[in-house]
Amino acid sequence: MIITVTMNPAIDKTIDIERLERGGLNRIKNVEMDAGGKGINVSKTIHALGGNSLATGFLGGKAGEMIEGVLKKYGIQTDFIYVDGETRTNTKVVEALGEVTELNEPGPVVTKEQVEGLLEKLEGYAGADTLVVLAGSIPKGVDQTIYQEITERVHKKGGKVLMDADGELFIQGLKARPDMIKPNRAELEAYYHLDYRASENELVSMGKRLLANGSSLAAISLGQMGALFLSEGKAVRCPGLSVKAHSTVGAGDAMVAALAYSWDQKLSFEETIRLGMAASAGAVTTIGTKPPARELVDQLAKQVTTETVL
Repeated sequence: MIITVTMNPAIDKTIDIERLERGGLNRIKNVEMDAGGKGINVSKTIHALGGNSLATGFLGGKAGEMIEGVLKKYGIQTDFIYVDGETRTNTKVVEALGEVTELNEPGPVVTKEQVEGLLEKLEGYAGADTLVVLAGSIPKGVDQTIYQEITERVHKKGGKVLMDADGELFIQGLKARPDMIKPNRAELEAYYHLDYRASENELVSMGKRLLANGSSLAAISLGQMGALFLSEGKAVRCPGLSVKAHSTVGAGDAMVAALAYSWDQKLSFEETIRLGMAASAGAVTTIGTKPPARELVDQLAKQVTTETVL
């Protein structure tokens, strides 16, 4: 069973324009509205791949009801906690040449009682056949150690955790030794206090150190350059796939979804890599934060090349 946790969901509003004119008039060519937030995007992509998940977290107001309604329309099981205030709207301005400007609202305030309610929900679901996906930012009222606490509680029940976070959430979350992690280059460089662009060998070395800390799989995303995958003495480089991109928004979430789906389906390391790269590449071709179709993912998976890294 896969459970996705979205602490700070959003309605993703994607605006297409020719070129952003700061301080001037901008004429919009197209607008897309999607149920969003990293964990929710993961659930949507798992569904597109043919898998099942349960989406939980915090929702508020009419926007929250709209998000839950979209997920139910997909057939995705939900179990959210409703809070006071309105779930945020995140606006993404996509220019014709692919540059994306994001305007993210802070979201509603969550109480300690509501946080404890979510923790109790997750403990109730956790078990030996459960993978909890922790992805994205947290709202006001939630401590930066929340991913660490969730991971510890899930582990006590025999469950697994896949974490995709940055900053202090990433730092604190690693203390609980999540089973799978998906940092990007910048997140690793910040975690290891590097003030320069790390080489590939350095990234592999940093990934191996994280595996030694207790994780069984590390997927290090490198943007257009592809990704590095590390697991149990294996280190593999995958160049980025050539696709007609609309925007990079949601590419990381699609890779996380593929990792979770692969775990649930007990796919091999190589199959996991191919699905992760294909889902991520497919996501950049979609408008808004919509998931790629399984047919496209399967086509792209055939194009994935791998190279062992020493």
